[in-house]
Amino acid sequence: MTRSAIQSRSAWPAIAARTALALLGGYAFTYAFTAALARLLPLDPVDAVTAASLLSFVVYLVFMLWVFAAASLRRVLVGVGLTFPLAAIGFWPQLMEVLG
Repeated sequence: MTRSAIQSRSAWPAIAARTALALLGGYAFTYAFTAALARLLPLDPVDAVTAASLLSFVVYLVFMLWVFAAASLRRVLVGVGLTFPLAAIGFWPQLMEVLG
């Protein structure tokens, strides 16, 4: 087998991981970012949700492009990990209703 065939075969798991992280991680990140932004914008609630929702399309696109441009999968996982603090900010009132 040639060297290029070996290299291309070993690249597929990394490509599949980046694709899954771009699609699923990007969706989760964008969802959390939109909720946090809608909560933090100093506008009427309807206007804040509308502005955050419109911006979400750009955020999702930039996140997907960044996943494939990042130097390593570890950086991508750290980026996906930012979903949790954003989700905590965006969904804090609902979480407090459930907990107490």
